Amino acid sequence: MSQQHRIQGKGRVDRSKPLSFIFNGKRYQGYAGDTIASALLANGVDVVGRSFKYARPRGIMAAGAEEPNCILQVGGSEATMIPNIRGTQAELYDGLTAASTNGWPSVDKDLMGVMGKLGGSMMPPGFYYKTFMYPQSMWPKYEHLIRKAAGLGRVPQERDPDSYDKLNHHCDVLVVGGGAAGLAAALAAGRRGARVILVDEQNEFGGHLLHSTQPINGQAPGHWVAAAVKELSKLPDVTLLPRSTATGYYDQNFVSVLERRTDHQGERVSGKTRQRLHRIRAKRVVLATGAHERPLVFGNNDLPGCYVAGAISTYVNRYGVAPGQRLVLMTCNDYGYQAALDWLDAGRELVAVVDSRHQPDGARYQQLKARGVKVYTGHGLIEATGKKRVNGAKVAPLSSDGSKVTGKADTLACDTIASSGGWSPVVHLTAHTGSRPVWNDDIIGFVPGDTVQKQLLAGGVQGTYGLSRVLSEGLEAGRAAAEATGYGEIAAQVVDAEINTVDPREDKSQALFLVPHDKPVSRAPKQFVDYQNDVTAAGIELAVREGFESIEHIKRYTAMGFGTDQGKLGNINGMAIAAKAMGKSIPETGTTVFRPNYTPVTMGALAGRDAGQLFDPARFSAMHAWHVKHGAEFEDVGLWKRPWYFPQPGEDLHQAVNRECVATRTSVGILDASTLGKIDIQGPDAREFLSRIYTNAWAKLNPGSCRYGLMCKEDGMVFDDGVTSCISDQHFIMTTTTGGAAGVLQWLELWHQTEWPELEVYFTSVTDHWATMTVSGPNSRKVLEKVVEGVDLSGEAFPFMAWKDATIAGVSGRIFRISFTGELSFEVNVQANYGLHVWEALMAAGTEFNITPYGTETMHVLRAEKGFIIVGQDTDGSVTPYDLGMDWCVGKTKPFPFIGKRSWSRSDTVRTDRKQLVGLKCKQPQAVIPEGAQIVLDPKHPVPVPMVGHVTSSYYSANLGYSIAMGVVKGGLGRMGETVFFPLADGRVLEAEITSPVFYDPKGERQHV
Repeated sequence: MSQQHRIQGKGRVDRSKPLSFIFNGKRYQGYAGDTIASALLANGVDVVGRSFKYARPRGIMAAGAEEPNCILQVGGSEATMIPNIRGTQAELYDGLTAASTNGWPSVDKDLMGVMGKLGGSMMPPGFYYKTFMYPQSMWPKYEHLIRKAAGLGRVPQERDPDSYDKLNHHCDVLVVGGGAAGLAAALAAGRRGARVILVDEQNEFGGHLLHSTQPINGQAPGHWVAAAVKELSKLPDVTLLPRSTATGYYDQNFVSVLERRTDHQGERVSGKTRQRLHRIRAKRVVLATGAHERPLVFGNNDLPGCYVAGAISTYVNRYGVAPGQRLVLMTCNDYGYQAALDWLDAGRELVAVVDSRHQPDGARYQQLKARGVKVYTGHGLIEATGKKRVNGAKVAPLSSDGSKVTGKADTLACDTIASSGGWSPVVHLTAHTGSRPVWNDDIIGFVPGDTVQKQLLAGGVQGTYGLSRVLSEGLEAGRAAAEATGYGEIAAQVVDAEINTVDPREDKSQALFLVPHDKPVSRAPKQFVDYQNDVTAAGIELAVREGFESIEHIKRYTAMGFGTDQGKLGNINGMAIAAKAMGKSIPETGTTVFRPNYTPVTMGALAGRDAGQLFDPARFSAMHAWHVKHGAEFEDVGLWKRPWYFPQPGEDLHQAVNRECVATRTSVGILDASTLGKIDIQGPDAREFLSRIYTNAWAKLNPGSCRYGLMCKEDGMVFDDGVTSCISDQHFIMTTTTGGAAGVLQWLELWHQTEWPELEVYFTSVTDHWATMTVSGPNSRKVLEKVVEGVDLSGEAFPFMAWKDATIAGVSGRIFRISFTGELSFEVNVQANYGLHVWEALMAAGTEFNITPYGTETMHVLRAEKGFIIVGQDTDGSVTPYDLGMDWCVGKTKPFPFIGKRSWSRSDTVRTDRKQLVGLKCKQPQAVIPEGAQIVLDPKHPVPVPMVGHVTSSYYSANLGYSIAMGVVKGGLGRMGETVFFPLADGRVLEAEITSPVFYDPKGERQHV
């Protein structure tokens, strides 16, 4: 297998380990240490994809995360296929299969390519909005075709067989970036004893040094890198994470890092996780993320064979690949000359160097002149020629400021073009925390702005590019970070070895973002700014002419920076072009906002182990094993597995529920209520806080007493309910609905921290601490008397809505006289570890009374018979206590305006035709009105039929012998006795009488006995 562009004697690849791979159905060969991109270039593959809009042929341009074109579908099977993998970062392994993400029938002969020839006039910026407006009914079809034509990869259709995980870390110093600055910072901090984590997205640490030829301490830079990594690996508190990308930087120095653990080992690696998401909290973060080189914008600059200059050095020196034979290089700075020198050292022909500056005089320029290379000073490469590969470069003289062509163009024959427009600091992570980048004219780029994060910067991220200064800044940042985290005394005893290197003399760079053409921008060959999204200089100027002035609006109108590369190569050029079109400076124009993630993150890594049964974690009460043993059917409520009903042999749901309901009303039933939310509230201001949160009064609730309360949002609508018990003057236990427990705790904390921080009150979730058993029914007192010691359970001594400390079956606990069934009820609470023991003791004590365990469905029926609401079922965020007929639960004389009170004076909440909770007694006693059924006053009314409400709860009551329902009806509280109708989907129309929602024991006598 030929690798015609491989250079003998160069590169860090292991030529003793050849690797076979397939690209677009054809087999190629590379070496261990190659990326897919370097192996493709070694084999002379020019076209790796097609552009988003114009379907133009695209080749590899860069060598890292900034690559916009080499976006591949990797994997040989539907299950293991991964879309949108960047070929410049994907390591080669034996047997790898990859394909271009677009191009039909093939990437070399794409029928959509005709759009590339016509696209300038047919598809300007915003053409979607202008073209696909009418007819409106066709938009779904338009959208389908647009998405099909423009897709960047295909989602696998089979289940992902790989596993992923997450890991939490705490460290003193997190260093992001393993180049020269990052390695120096990690060494300085690690030597001082700090806990250090060093992350870098490449498979090797070293960054720019892996292809640099600038000596350090008199040796090749690779020697210093190897020594630094060896020392770091031996330090006890240093963690090295190569192949790891810092994808997001969040508040309080929290950084997410994606580690690719086995992506480089094969398509399927058994026994290992493919990727791991590290969640790191650091005392100090050192950002040494470097800078990306900008390409120059010129005509046809997207042709395969066009590269950023630094990529040429990377492929030549790191991978031993020269991606062509004859090079023309254009630059506006001294850094670009290094690629020309490396190209010459690789034994390839350097046709010419084109420098937009009229009088360059840097050290690298002088080196090239000494080697007899033709240098066109004061010139610009205005256009590349060729079809599917560069075959020439048009070069023309430019004005001193580089703004216009001043003479005739010459065409130089070549097959490779490299360009360098300067460097753009990688400020993305700093922007994630809300810091806005600041323009720096000295480096012609944006640098990080002010931040509140405990963050230090070193190297290219702040516009420092000379190697000696980069290393010095890295050491200083590492020292400062270690000292700031408590290693000052050690710092004074550690002396860092001096790192010697000499930076070549450099001339000032020229700010050049768009190389002028001898034709106007709108008539010149396409000058691409964003390669992935086909955004051109002409398109940006058109957006400005059409009235877009905010850089964020220009971004969205043109799609600049929308792709998987997120504008890493093109955004600065695009902003500069937009600024010039608007007659503004770059600082006035500003930059777009960079958001997480820095590079794409697979969904699997974000999920980690939270898949399958772990995706929605199940919570179990202390009595769960007993429920399973006794045949309970379960339902999920707020992550809890709650017994739904306990069927006996031959029973279905309805039969089991009817039996449980009757048994509870006639003798005794027992419910596992452990899942109810329980919040421990303590502090001198606990009582005052409750009065503000709840609608009713709490000032006079004595220790040993309980009270039912309603909680509303600011809009006055019911949010949650429950019983709160007074343990002491400064101690309360609040119960909430099972599903609402987390939300209520969050609500309490929100109001305390943001609105009433002056109140001294503390909240602790204790739901898991207590096992709760509700014993209900006429014989419930007799059951409890057999297992409770030292407590008089009589009605006189232990009244309704009271609680007492007690010993139950030998276990200390609390008993509450609370009823959600309307029967005589006791709620037993014991420490959760003793829950099963006490449950079994209660079951044994109740044997002679035929004690019956019941589940949530029976609980729903029993509470509905009494007209008790369930928040979230009988309420939907649009009803007030008054709508529920629960004005008795509103403290009208409370001195402090509790949450929601003011909203009840709004015109909407005082309407008399608001939907109000009522009972519904079906006139067909055995027919159960479906929950959610719409309520109408006249079922014969022409369509559309006015609807006046809907059914919220509906059951058959075995105790009453007929079906019951609750619902909300407009003005319902004033419609008692009226008949309403329920048209059903099957054509039937049921009718019911509006009644009180209390169907059973309306005076409440049974729960007070």
